[in-house]
Amino acid sequence: MSQVSEKLAIEGGRPVRTEMLPYARQQIGERDIDAVVEVLRSDWLTTGPKVEQFEAALAEIAGTAEAVAVSNGTTALLAAMHALEVGPGDEVIVPAITFAASANCVAWFGATPIPADVETGSLLLDPDGVQAEITSNSKAIIAVDYAGNVCDYDRLNSIAEKHGLAIVDDASHCLGGSRRGRPVGSLARLSTFSFHPVKHVAGGEGGAVTTDDAGLANRMRRFRDHGRDASSGCMVELGLNGRMSDIHCALAISQHSQLQRSISRRRKIAAYYDRAFAEMPEIDTLTVEPDVSHARHLYVVAFDLEKLRADRDRVLNALRSEGIGATVHYMPFHLQDYYRKRFGTSEGDCPVAEQAGKRILSLPMFPGMSDGDVEDVIAAVHKVIEAYRR
Repeated sequence: MSQVSEKLAIEGGRPVRTEMLPYARQQIGERDIDAVVEVLRSDWLTTGPKVEQFEAALAEIAGTAEAVAVSNGTTALLAAMHALEVGPGDEVIVPAITFAASANCVAWFGATPIPADVETGSLLLDPDGVQAEITSNSKAIIAVDYAGNVCDYDRLNSIAEKHGLAIVDDASHCLGGSRRGRPVGSLARLSTFSFHPVKHVAGGEGGAVTTDDAGLANRMRRFRDHGRDASSGCMVELGLNGRMSDIHCALAISQHSQLQRSISRRRKIAAYYDRAFAEMPEIDTLTVEPDVSHARHLYVVAFDLEKLRADRDRVLNALRSEGIGATVHYMPFHLQDYYRKRFGTSEGDCPVAEQAGKRILSLPMFPGMSDGDVEDVIAAVHKVIEAYRR
């Protein structure tokens, strides 16, 4: 065991930082504030011109014919399931490592979310795992561009076409990313986005779905407005109030104009981290294929617990005591109580995801971080690993 050079804050030592550095934070400037104030002074607070303006801007960056703005990323997933007519008796394949909404949207429509395992290095949906889960009840596949990395849509689309399935790209982490030069938003039949404050474009709240299918887009527009037909105002199917307001759209439009600068800063932070952790055998960083342009929403590391005298949660608590707001993205959805009880999922269903779920955590990653903030994160990680190294 190596000699510990400095006492951890969790054990009474001096922390690296006295003020907590969050894992993410929105960055709002005067231009953003002016955009919102302009709407507040206008005749439209919701269902007005800013919604269509935002949809057009999003469709342009996604490279699609259509974009449908909705109230949040979860509503975007619900709208996608509604458009695809997912319902009782259907199965939808979902990667085991994702935020619960990716699976919840399936359950909401009475269908069954089927957990599929992820790839060891990237934690992206494993196409071989998808193939293994397909049955006669399969209706769709939800792929998740985890952390801002991009799934292998060439293979996934090939599998989907072979079995007559639709693919939904949950791209909430990946606005501005691409694979083989094709932008995220255009790689699947439907792609969903979130504009929560920690995302690349902070709309306060908000979501959207992009697609080239005008029929699906129209069905999602009805869904977000209580199922009403836009021309007649008559309710023709069951929907909900899932509209995104002009206030949120104005903020998102302003943020959207700063997207590439935001991603560029995120990539620089990731490069700092990569260099710092490359010589630490206790830490594995996630793999990225050379044809992927990573959007760097999260910076996820996995600890080699055999090389440490602590489990992941102990490391996490130690980092937080040092003033570093690390967190976990995510506990595999099929191991959460609701899914165990309702669908009978259990340990052993997705071994790669389950092992990763015990080892991963996310370090702070947002464009407003200073170089000093990044250095504090690196220093804290080194300090904690040094203390717990076998």
